[in-house]
Amino acid sequence: MRRQFIKVCPVPSEQQPINEYEELKTSWFFCLATSEKYLFLRNIIIIWSIGWLLSSPLAAASFPPDQSLLLFVVSSDLGAGVLLILILLQLTSGWYHIKGRLKKKTIFYEESGWYDGQTWIKPSEMVIRDRLIMSYQVNPIVNRLINTISLLSLVMFVHTMIWLYFSTA
Repeated sequence: MRRQFIKVCPVPSEQQPINEYEELKTSWFFCLATSEKYLFLRNIIIIWSIGWLLSSPLAAASFPPDQSLLLFVVSSDLGAGVLLILILLQLTSGWYHIKGRLKKKTIFYEESGWYDGQTWIKPSEMVIRDRLIMSYQVNPIVNRLINTISLLSLVMFVHTMIWLYFSTA
């Protein structure tokens, strides 16, 4: 009979990387990044549309649609893009944090407050488990977010160049 040694983890449950990952995965905001490709794209379009509705009155005040429709549309797109980039950056920041906690061989935790933190070395089984989760669950999410931000940044750059060209002409 094989004997298993149970190592007592002194890290509070809510500060263990695996539990932080599970909590992040199920939170209403951060689960936006974990959804299927179609749902992720739909959510991005919804957020962009809300941003467009919020930024279009400001763009209309600067560039009346009946006088300069192209500048109005480009300005509204840029405003919507700013909102979307801020949301994507917040999502990326949260997932990067979890990725870092899963990747490390040690866990820094607070026992009762910020002034008495401790570091605990993970057992090798926990390191392997956490790195597998990081590689197969978290990395694809982070890569998706980075690719989305990159594409959105490119689109916003093109819109900025169009805006600069037509606003000075």
